[in-house]
Amino acid sequence: MLLRSCLAVPAVLLMLTTAHAATEECPAKSTHMDDIIAELQKAPSCNRAMKIFEACEYGASGDVQFGAVVEKRCEGDFLSGLGASQKKAYAGQLKRCDHKYDHESGTMYRSFTAFCRAIVAQRYSQKALKAGPKSR
Repeated sequence: MLLRSCLAVPAVLLMLTTAHAATEECPAKSTHMDDIIAELQKAPSCNRAMKIFEACEYGASGDVQFGAVVEKRCEGDFLSGLGASQKKAYAGQLKRCDHKYDHESGTMYRSFTAFCRAIVAQRYSQKALKAGPKSR
């Protein structure tokens, strides 16, 4: 039993170190909102914009602006290629994100909503890019 406990501690420490190493530093020149938005707007792809968003998040209502930039970047990959019913489905998914935390108070829930919306846009982008130029 003691041996298992002794082996468990290094295993947990290794997992924590690995998880921390995988987290990217925010590439913006500061943590000011304008600097982060500028970095998001420079992102060469939807997936990169999402990585920057994750690295620079505030965890509060300020993430709404960051998420909007990511959404716009991702929508450039697919929105013009969607038909009317697909646009309606996309809008419905965004609306579900908007209402997911309606009964919660606190700015972190606005952040959760912004991430939800950005993830929906990212999924649509990935699907469109995977399908190729014919579907866009």
